[in-house]
Amino acid sequence: MDIGKRIILLREKKGWSQRELASRVGLNPSVMNRIESENRPIKDEELLKLSNVLECTSDHLLGRSNFQNSALVDKNEEDFQAFANSPDLQKWYKELPKSKEEDLRLLREMWETIKRNK
Repeated sequence: MDIGKRIILLREKKGWSQRELASRVGLNPSVMNRIESENRPIKDEELLKLSNVLECTSDHLLGRSNFQNSALVDKNEEDFQAFANSPDLQKWYKELPKSKEEDLRLLREMWETIKRNK
């Protein structure tokens, strides 16, 4: 989906007219119209303003992510960083390649069992 369509969907979800969104972002309504119809490229600072006003990530507007809510992305990233920076995980990760093939097979089987039992 193109950026113009994403902007329109988010704007309509909030019940705003194109003119109201333009006002909230500080753009001329004709500029907003050209951005939504993709007759004018969006500038970086406009993208940032739109993502803030529409309460979504700029990656979502650009079609790079399906995460609309930046708080969710931040929380997911925060959780991942805490996980990835765990000293226990780092030690395990370094030792894993030294494991025997049979041990790796058993580990995969255990992981599959855990996933099935969720």
